[in-house]
Amino acid sequence: MTTPTEFLARLHRERLLAIVRGDNPEAALAASLTLFAGGIRFLEVSLVTTDALAIIAELARLAPRDCVVGAGTVLTIDDVHRSAAAGATFMVTPAVTEAIDESARLGLPVCAGALTPTEVVAARRAGATVVKLFPGSFGGPAYLKALRDPLPDVPFIPVGGVDAGLAREYFAAGAVGVGIGSPLLGDAARGGNLDDLQARVAAFLLVRDEANRPART
Repeated sequence: MTTPTEFLARLHRERLLAIVRGDNPEAALAASLTLFAGGIRFLEVSLVTTDALAIIAELARLAPRDCVVGAGTVLTIDDVHRSAAAGATFMVTPAVTEAIDESARLGLPVCAGALTPTEVVAARRAGATVVKLFPGSFGGPAYLKALRDPLPDVPFIPVGGVDAGLAREYFAAGAVGVGIGSPLLGDAARGGNLDDLQARVAAFLLVRDEANRPART
């Protein structure tokens, strides 16, 4: 199991957290494996996805060893336990919920959803490894920068409507990573074209590599 410290360090290198959700389990699994084959290393399967726990279990079995599979839309203590039993090694919440405390108690990394400064502080006190700025579309990169001014030590990962261009802006504003759903997945998790998905993966990886490139002096 990845420790919270290791999780954060790896996320800061990999930068991209893919978010899979949909109502077609076979397509969601195929899309997830395509993401891994294309170079994505962090993937969250939302619990609103049909047969989400079965998908997580299959990904835990099939994913390359350097890939990290987590559960998203985790709300309750029961969600944490069921997801961990299926093979999820990190949890993602949409808000400050009891799932944060339970994940931290179990030693599981948790990306905790928060929007306001008060929620951000509460999430960290509850044990959040990373704060998922959600919905990121509320204020965009400028809002992230405003939050980081008084909270510079909080690792943020914006989620919500993040395309490749916005990812670049978020990295410039200090995000450790970005959560990417429909701008990356498109219709792939519903049976869409996987070649198109691979092309979108490549575009996001270029932005990631640009963000990781040492600044010129």
